[in-house]
Amino acid sequence: MSVQYFEGIGRRKEATARVRLMSGSGKFIVNQKLVEEYFPRLGDREAILKAFEATGQDGATFDVTVLVNGGGVTGQTDAVTLGLARALVKMNADFIPGLRKFGLLTRDPRIKERKKPGLKRARKAPTYTKR
Repeated sequence: MSVQYFEGIGRRKEATARVRLMSGSGKFIVNQKLVEEYFPRLGDREAILKAFEATGQDGATFDVTVLVNGGGVTGQTDAVTLGLARALVKMNADFIPGLRKFGLLTRDPRIKERKKPGLKRARKAPTYTKR
């Protein structure tokens, strides 16, 4: 018999997170590491667990497994947060208003702007010389 789980995919910038949520004992694993090891900053962990807070669920009653790649720490944090929120919605659609109120179901559309020809970066122009 297979274990029933709810999966949510979250993306932010270049980061992609696949979050699997199942009933369990409160283990939170990110890329085969404990969440405390993978995200050592407290603010990052609080942002991720905000989805449980918004729905009134106790995170200790779920096991969460996350596979995340690409991007940096902030992008990965936000990708995991969105993936967890989407997994909670798949589990129970009644959570949508609470998660919406905290803005956890909205994918941040901001991505890196492309470099333009004649410029050094997306908007940085070469130094202007008058003579």
